[in-house]
Amino acid sequence: MTTTFSAKPILVTGATGTVGSRLIPRLLAQGEAVRALVRDPESDTALRLRAAGADLVVGDLATLDAAGFKAVVDGTAAVIHLAATFRDSPTPERANAVNADASTALAEAALEAGVTRFVFASTNLVYGGGHTAPQNEQSELGPIAWGGPYPASKVAAENSLQDLRTHRGLDLRVVRLAFVYGDGDPHIQEFMKRPLDWHPSRRLQMVHHADVAQGLILALRADGLSGETFNIADDSAATLAEIYRYTGRDLTPEMTGRTVTEPWFGIVENTKARRVLGFRPLYPTMWQAVDAGAM
Repeated sequence: MTTTFSAKPILVTGATGTVGSRLIPRLLAQGEAVRALVRDPESDTALRLRAAGADLVVGDLATLDAAGFKAVVDGTAAVIHLAATFRDSPTPERANAVNADASTALAEAALEAGVTRFVFASTNLVYGGGHTAPQNEQSELGPIAWGGPYPASKVAAENSLQDLRTHRGLDLRVVRLAFVYGDGDPHIQEFMKRPLDWHPSRRLQMVHHADVAQGLILALRADGLSGETFNIADDSAATLAEIYRYTGRDLTPEMTGRTVTEPWFGIVENTKARRVLGFRPLYPTMWQAVDAGAM
């Protein structure tokens, strides 16, 4: 069974971020009403979302009090919680405040408003390092290997939200996203600016924005999935060598002589999402997105 929510809006946090700004037009195109949480209603992205049909509500999760959280969520049908701090290199304290504490406060406000369905966007980075095979949703979370304080704060948020599910009935769905790309997102170019010591054969598990939206919407609408977690990712990861080729850069002899380390870091299975949600990547690989002009 699936549920649509057009009678009441779906609250989307992180609305002007890279994921939210691409998800909301797809939600609107499917007939859903959307309430978009934004910090600056006059930003170019916020104005585009308003023009597309989203209802804007102003607020910053990092500073809202209990009454503010209630006002944001009151009258909605469900929550897709995307807002997070990551790309601005947060301190552990800020990462926990925004990614864990504010997520918990938002979910508590949703429960108090009678809004139980809550989709939480997490990350494949929570699996950490030390794995010997692709990770599925039952894999043990290894020591955090990359991403600064961001993945640890997402683990804390997942745990807190699962506690709300157990003790207060939050209808929670956790969606662990791989490295998001496509639709004009400069994420790949930003990634290539990082100092990398990877062997060219090392792989990066990715997921196109169109498939992020597909996974989030499927997780939102499917009934009977409280507490479930889903990996949302391409069918096949791209090697660093392929990413170099895509960005027009040449590998160096030094790179090819590097030791291969952590070959399974970040590599996840999307089997459960395929089986339970009916998830089928529109762009199973980066190269198919390239061929389709969807980068």
